[in-house]
Amino acid sequence: MKSIKLDATIENLTEVLLFIDKQLMSENVGIRTKMAIDVAVEELYVNIARYAYAPNVGEAEIIVDVQDNPKACEITFIDSGIPYDPLKKEDPDVNLPAEERQIGGLGIFMVKKSMDDMRYEYKDNKNILTIRKVL
Repeated sequence: MKSIKLDATIENLTEVLLFIDKQLMSENVGIRTKMAIDVAVEELYVNIARYAYAPNVGEAEIIVDVQDNPKACEITFIDSGIPYDPLKKEDPDVNLPAEERQIGGLGIFMVKKSMDDMRYEYKDNKNILTIRKVL
């Protein structure tokens, strides 16, 4: 298990993705799986950076845990920002034309569809969001 703590700013997104990709490279993860994980990580981290502490800046911790049997990767995002459970937001109606859809929620919907599991808890004044992808 590896972790990184940093200021939750958009400018640190590259550092977060490099950290994640380093863990995935050591596991010989396929390019399609790596891309799906990177897109999910970007969506979730950017949401923390934009909204968790707005208008201030706070800290984010990202933990990567690669597991065996089955081979899987769990990535946990922890912040002390405003309590927010993205899993409670209703999925957008993707059958509607784009101009008729409500704004927001599509990114979280894509994460839910591309990952094998996604769970949230609020504990000790912290948002804890975990995604899991079978490798």
